[in-house]
Amino acid sequence: MREHTSYLGEFELMILLTIARLGEDVYGVPLSRELSAIRGGDVSVGSVYAALDRLELKGLIASSLGDPSPERGGRAKRYFRVTEQGLHSVRETRRILSELWKSLPATGGDFA
Repeated sequence: MREHTSYLGEFELMILLTIARLGEDVYGVPLSRELSAIRGGDVSVGSVYAALDRLELKGLIASSLGDPSPERGGRAKRYFRVTEQGLHSVRETRRILSELWKSLPATGGDFA
């Protein structure tokens, strides 16, 4: 029997993959811009930060604070990285989605 895994929703998966793609020095605003470009529509910074908070609570990402900067009114940027647990969840979600795609019956409509 497999261990229980918390499967990722679409937006969470997109965020984890984008963080992994951009590297460890990623923070909310560039992450939101990148997701907007990939999705072809606006992604609000607020929805990104809400998802980042959920992912961090689940242990799928970790954050650290950078140095405060004058252009941010003395506030520090919060940088994110994917944890080992996060990578495991991404791989498991990919495995399950691949199995589902492979198991689709041949139909007149093409899902691929």
